[in-house]
Amino acid sequence: MKSLKEQTDAKIAAGRQANPDFMQGVDEVIEQAKAFQQGGDAIKVGQKATSFELPDPTGNSISLEALLAKGPVVLTFYRGGWCPYCNLQLRALQARLEDIQALGATLVAVSPQVPDGSMTQDEISEIDFVVLSDQDAKVASQYGIAWEVPDFLLDHMRVDRNLDLETINNGNGSVLPIPATFVLNRDGVVTWRFVDVDYRTRAEPDDIINALKVLS
Repeated sequence: MKSLKEQTDAKIAAGRQANPDFMQGVDEVIEQAKAFQQGGDAIKVGQKATSFELPDPTGNSISLEALLAKGPVVLTFYRGGWCPYCNLQLRALQARLEDIQALGATLVAVSPQVPDGSMTQDEISEIDFVVLSDQDAKVASQYGIAWEVPDFLLDHMRVDRNLDLETINNGNGSVLPIPATFVLNRDGVVTWRFVDVDYRTRAEPDDIINALKVLS
């Protein structure tokens, strides 16, 4: 099975071939974001994660405390179900979910999408981990990973992909989470993290599992 990096690299290569001008524009936007250290304020290893309470796809409210009561938590933030890189990531995590759970951990994925729009019923039945909705990106902001998306990318979403983020995210049309993954121990302390403003790059499941093995 291909690694997540191999899958995302293949998608990036396909994008460069299909639309080189756009991908060059993305490169420039990401380079600028990194120059301004976007994501530099993300919570660090050794810090305690901020508590939260968010709704799942059925509207039930779930707290971080309740999740930590069961053991370590793998907390990953993604942009939404409309993002192809996010879908690659979620499928890769689903494929390794048994390994994550065998180490006593709970996998939680958070996006800004509204609870009743983030996933279809079929998708809900196929995903065996917790998916939560952070509509106003408040939790993402508390974790230091909220990103005011540049107009270049917003225009692409609206014009080229016909995406209305204001509707998808119930009013929030310009702020998305920087894709990030945090491994939290039972006390809610960050023991490992991956944060990269380049939304085409994601945490590798093997690295997450290795971080959990250190805890066990």
